[in-house]
Amino acid sequence: MHSHDPAEPNGVNLSLNIAISEDGSAKTGRRYTVPARCGMAVRLNKGQTLCIINPSGHQVCDFWAFAAQDLHKHLSMAHLHTSLGSIFPKVGDGLVTQMRTPLMTIIEDTSAGVHDTIVACCDHARYRELGCKEYHDNCADNLRMALRAIGLQAPCVPAPFNIWMNVPVASDGSTHFAPPLSKPGDRILLRAEADAIAVMSACPQDITAVNGDGVAPGPLQFEVMDQ
Repeated sequence: MHSHDPAEPNGVNLSLNIAISEDGSAKTGRRYTVPARCGMAVRLNKGQTLCIINPSGHQVCDFWAFAAQDLHKHLSMAHLHTSLGSIFPKVGDGLVTQMRTPLMTIIEDTSAGVHDTIVACCDHARYRELGCKEYHDNCADNLRMALRAIGLQAPCVPAPFNIWMNVPVASDGSTHFAPPLSKPGDRILLRAEADAIAVMSACPQDITAVNGDGVAPGPLQFEVMDQ
């Protein structure tokens, strides 16, 4: 298990070898698939829109975005809570960096709008807590590998925007993991407010109900649009 380098994964999977292009640039209008349990990165120009699709309806997408010119500037869920006065972003809301500047804006969401902004991504330590003795694919490593696949290094592993993840919060502040409320084919559209690197992980969690009860983690799909 790594202890010093935030860009160093604890294990490997296909994420290292499935980059959409050498630098992450996408062909607009082409649909790409993020394989189950893996992560992929895509480069976005200011004004472009990223459409993320949930083919099965039950698959969670751990999502990150970094400023293309400085990866140390990235989406921050803690700062998002302050800017929105809410833990539930919705259509029209800007997703901000730790510098409190909008990096992405939600412009469409066909789902019920249930997403999570409070739970950290799964990682090697989390699966050890859940009883795994061997390496388990995880979103933190998927982020690291997806960036490496396009020649970049993760400066850290920020808390993700967990698209379609259902973490009900009770009045006493307690939380639990529930199956997603999204439907097959649901999509969310995010407009880049600056040049950005977006990373999507098809969450490999198969121990809790994060990706549904008794179903295997599945793939995600995405497209980049100029408008």
